[in-house]
Parts: sequence; structure tokens; C-alpha cells
Amino acid sequence: MNQNSVGIGRWQGAGLMATTLLGTGVFILPQMTIAVAHDGALLAWGLLTLAIIPVALVFGLLAGRFPHAAGPAYFVEQAFGKTAGRTIGLLFLLAIPIGAPAAILMTFQFMTAMVPMQGMVQLIAQLIVIGLLLLLNLKGIQISAKLQFALTLSVVGVVSLLIGSSSSTLVETDYAAVASQWQYAPVMLAMGIGFWSFLGIEAMTHLAGDFREPRKDMLPAMLMGTVLVGVIYLLCTFLLLNTPQGSSDVAMISAFNYWLAATPIAGWGVQVIGILGVASGLATVNVYAASSARLLWSFSEQGILPRYFVVKNQHGVPIRALLAILISMAFVMVVTYFSGHELEHLIAWSNGVFVVIYLLAMLSAFKLLSARWRPLIAASCVFCIGLGVALGSNMLYVLILIAVIAPLMWLQKTHIHRRQKS
Repeated sequence: MNQNSVGIGRWQGAGLMATTLLGTGVFILPQMTIAVAHDGALLAWGLLTLAIIPVALVFGLLAGRFPHAAGPAYFVEQAFGKTAGRTIGLLFLLAIPIGAPAAILMTFQFMTAMVPMQGMVQLIAQLIVIGLLLLLNLKGIQISAKLQFALTLSVVGVVSLLIGSSSSTLVETDYAAVASQWQYAPVMLAMGIGFWSFLGIEAMTHLAGDFREPRKDMLPAMLMGTVLVGVIYLLCTFLLLNTPQGSSDVAMISAFNYWLAATPIAGWGVQVIGILGVASGLATVNVYAASSARLLWSFSEQGILPRYFVVKNQHGVPIRALLAILISMAFVMVVTYFSGHELEHLIAWSNGVFVVIYLLAMLSAFKLLSARWRPLIAASCVFCIGLGVALGSNMLYVLILIAVIAPLMWLQKTHIHRRQKS
């Protein structure tokens, strides 16, 4: 069994998982789903949580039995060969420098709610955040895991406090009447929006080697984190549906001020929700930075990418790979600012990348896991295919990447094989 005596356990892993999924959307996505589906947002979150559980379970099983820094790329390689595995790994690396800066921009909605800023000042603040991520990762993921576990408890605590304050209203709500108003199309649209809250499940598999006992702890950590996140989103949606519209653009700030108006922390919604929103968003980016750095290091060690990135510091952190990832994020932030372009369409493209990664990882499970898990794997594949269909033309980006990367990986493998024979 692969064990790491100084690694993280299942509870810290569950905290990492939860904060990765809560991320930038914990206090934003519920109001977005309500905007498109109204009361049907409740059904959307419930169905989405149930649908994503098989995917989380399969990823947990794969990571526990095949712990490797390459994560899904390693699973796919073991099942379908080096070309497929390396293609998936590079797809992940190419998605992170675009998706992570977009997450930082979303996080700054909470930052600017507390400290109004714009223009160059905001750009400098975003670059400082990237620098802080470097400092946070220098001594390994263990420190991040402990901090993010505490953050998860804080988010759960605030949501529980709000639910407790509004419990009488929630109990009195006529949910049978609400259910009769649900409509198919808006609920499906809300599920599509809500799905982005669960992007990040695959990132945890890159960190399997950092667990003390990955075979024992990965599955419960990923399952607990996923279910906890689904419950939090569902409760936040309940809460917002029963909160009068406030003055803040962030509905959870208005909910905090409304439901806790008679408490000593009345009026502190901007500060409390703002700080937790910023911290959760940065936690998401932090896990992606750590996981993608380990993937880059793994590819460098295997000779797929230059050997320059194999260097680790005294804490086992692939420092050059981490720097490369963070610098690429900073570069995208700067280019986006000066070009005046928005990242929303790039977010949709990166989501297409993750649908392909999820689907191929699920397909690899058919070959790598025992037959008793096949109904679970099949359900996960159906879910991924459905998401791909829903994304439609946004899948074009990932298809172009595959058309370019896969032949290059095949040529590289063929070249190495010929050189070894000669």
C-alpha cells in the first residue's frame, strides 16, 4: 500500500475537496440558478448532487488504487496507452492557465464588495494574490489542507447559522406548491450552471500521493466533500428563495444582513460573506495550482516535457513546475486586462476540456476496476456524455486541442520507440 507518513488524512482531504468545489461559486451560483429556474433551482441542485456522486466515487476508487501525480492522465494511460494518457494530461495543463485566472476574476467580485477597486489597482491586487499562492505552496499541500479544512468548517458554520435563523420560514414554506411550478427546461439550464460548482473533483486525484493512506482515505474524502458541497448549495438556494431582494449584487450578503438583523453581527454581511467568498475562491485556485504543478513535474520526469521541471524543493514541492503554472496564470491576467477581453467564453471552453477528461477517466475505470463497479461507472459515463451534448459548440475548443495534441504525442512516442530500438 502506498503510504505517506507525513501526508494528509481523510478529513483534511474532505476539506480540500469541499473548498475546491465550493470555490468561487459558493455564494454566487445559487442566485444564478434561481435567476433562470426560480423555485426549480431546488430540484436542479438535488438532481445534480445525486448525478455527480457516481463520478466522485469512481474518481475516488481510481485515485485510491492508482495514486499518481498525473491523476486522470495516469488512469487513461494505464487503460488506453501512452498517447491517450499524455493527451489528457496536456489538455488539463492547457485548461488551468485559462480557468484559474477566470476563477480569480470571479473571486474579486467579493473583494471589490469589501474594498472597491478597479483598473490597474485591481490587476496589481490579482497579481499579488498569485504571489501569495506561491508562498502558500512552498512547504507543501499539508499546510494548505489544514487551512482549507478550517475554511470549510467556517463556510458550513455560516450557512448553518443562516439556516437556523430562517428555519421557521423554511418549515412553513409550501414545497408541494413549489414543486408544481417546476418546469423541465429551466431546471436543466440551472443544472448546467450548477455543474461548474463540481468542476475540481478530478484535481484531487493529482494529490493522491500526498495522502497518508490513499487507498483507505481517498474515497471517503472525495465522497464526503462532494456530498457536503451539494448540501451547502441546496441549503443556500433554500435560503435565497426566502430572502427579500437586497441592495447588494451578491445575494448572500443581503441574506446575511436580513436573517441576522437581530444579532450582534447584524450588518456584517459584506465582511463575513466577502472574506469567505475570497478565501473559498482562492482555495480553488490553490488546489488547481498544486495539482497541475505535480502533473507538470510528472510529465517532466517521464521525459514527455523538458527535464527542467523535475526539480523539487526540500519539502517535496515541484518548485519550477509551480512557478511555471503561476507565471502562466499571471500572464493570462495581464493579457486579459490590456486586451480588454472577457474570459467568460474561455471558461465555457475549459469546461469542455473537463468533460472530456471526466469521460475518458470514467471509461478507463471499465478496464482498471473490478466488474462490480460497472453500473456505477456506466452511470458516470452517461452523465458526462449528457454534459458534452449540453455544451454543444463549446466542445469545439477541446476537439481542436485533441486534434493537435494527440498526433504530436503519437509522433513523440514513435520517435522514442525508434530511438530505443536503434
